[in-house]
Amino acid sequence: MERADAARNRARILEAAAQLFSQRSPEDVTMDDIARKAGVGRGTLYRRYPDRASIAVALLDAHERDLQQRLLRGEPPLGPGAPPAERLAAFYAAMVDLLEDHSHLVLGSEVGRSRFETGAYGFWRAHVRALLAAAGTPCMDALADVLLAPLAPEVYGYQRTVLGLTPERITEALTRLTKTLDPP
Repeated sequence: MERADAARNRARILEAAAQLFSQRSPEDVTMDDIARKAGVGRGTLYRRYPDRASIAVALLDAHERDLQQRLLRGEPPLGPGAPPAERLAAFYAAMVDLLEDHSHLVLGSEVGRSRFETGAYGFWRAHVRALLAAAGTPCMDALADVLLAPLAPEVYGYQRTVLGLTPERITEALTRLTKTLDPP
C-alpha cells in the first residue's frame, strides 16, 4: 500500500516529467529538471525512479496497457478473430498512433538495446510471433524482430522529422509488410 504522501510525490513527478518531455527532447531533460519542476528533492525522485528512462516507462505504461488489452480482447481486426495479416496491419496502425501521440515518451524509454528489455517490447514480440505462427510462417523468431524493427522510436522519428513522412504513409508502408503473412 502506497503512503498518501508518496502517491502525491509520484503523481507530481510524473506530471512534471510529462510536461518537460512534451516541451523538449527527453535526452535534454535532466533528473534535476524533473525534481525541480515537481517540487521534490533529488532523493525522493531517485528513490522511486533511478533514471529518466524509468520515468518515461511509467508514463508510457498506461497507453501501452490499453493497446495490449485491445490486442487481447478488442474487436477484430486488432483483436482476435481476424486473419493474421489483417491483425498485423491493425497492430501497425495502432502502433503508429501510439508513436505519433507519445513518441517523446517512447524515445525516453526505448532507446538502443534497452528497447528489447521492456515488458512492452516482449508483449509486442509475442503478439507478432503468434500472428506469424497462426499464418504458418517459418523462421518466426527472426521475423518477429524484423517486423517490429520499423516501429523502433528512432526509425519512426527519423521518418517523421527527417524524411517528412506522414503517419498515414508510414502505416501504408508497414501494411505492405503484412503481405508476407498472406497464404501463397
